Amino acid sequence: MAEPGLPKLRGVLRLGEPLARHTSWRVGGPADRYFEPADRQDLLDFVKQLPPQEPVLWLGLGSNLLVRDGGVRGSVISLHGALDGLSRDSETTLWAEAGVHCARLAKFAQQRSLAGLGFMAGIPGTVGGALAMNAGAWGGETWREVLEAEVVFRDGRTAWLGPEHFGISYRTVIPPRGFLGFLAARLRVSPDDGSHARATRESLARRKATQPVGRPSAGSTFRNPPGDHAARLIESCGLKGRRIGGAEVSTLHANFILTDEGASAADVENLIQLVRSTVKQQTGVELEPEVKIVGEPGANP
Repeated sequence: MAEPGLPKLRGVLRLGEPLARHTSWRVGGPADRYFEPADRQDLLDFVKQLPPQEPVLWLGLGSNLLVRDGGVRGSVISLHGALDGLSRDSETTLWAEAGVHCARLAKFAQQRSLAGLGFMAGIPGTVGGALAMNAGAWGGETWREVLEAEVVFRDGRTAWLGPEHFGISYRTVIPPRGFLGFLAARLRVSPDDGSHARATRESLARRKATQPVGRPSAGSTFRNPPGDHAARLIESCGLKGRRIGGAEVSTLHANFILTDEGASAADVENLIQLVRSTVKQQTGVELEPEVKIVGEPGANP
């Protein structure tokens, strides 16, 4: 689909695309413009024509994202399926584009007897999303293993930047001025004697046994506070199974919020606020959402 004023694009461009189709909670309103580039060059062509003040949301698997029912103004760029290159750069380095699923990256390393990225198997998103939030699992964190990341700026320029160019902390990454999004990363690996592969398999089995599957969720909803676990605090407040509309605190893992068919983003956001206020009132701990909440509220019924 072409839009007046845009160069010829080879990817998919839709107006008013429902983002519920592209988020793991299966809720959310429409994007003004939704673009799935055909490849890297198609993406850069699209970026270069964007107005300087155009709001842009980068989307991977939508697994750490709550889109409000009123939708997202501006442009949404979906990288999953477009930037999916993955290769071994050297004996100690892997190169992965931003649209690569983290679990695929972990398996790629494991199949080549390489250690260091097994924790990626526990991240339900893409490399780009992991870079954007310093995602982690099982004690590992993305940016501990990043040698450098390729970024694109608002004006369409690209560059490879080391970790020193970003403000990096727990589940937080502050990018440099003019930054628009991540394109790829080079990640550190080392030879595996088999112990890391075994640990990854054990962690996956433990995750399957202790985390809900089969219903939409966004993984962990809240960050773990220092020295504690969000799930423990939520469970201690008697919130397992608490519902608002079509959203429910999981009875298996209290840091997961699940949705039913027909749920709204407002249901999820209201339940998030209920959990935060209850935990604050009963324990004094202020839980911070790990998920990113974007967009505008829907119209009141």
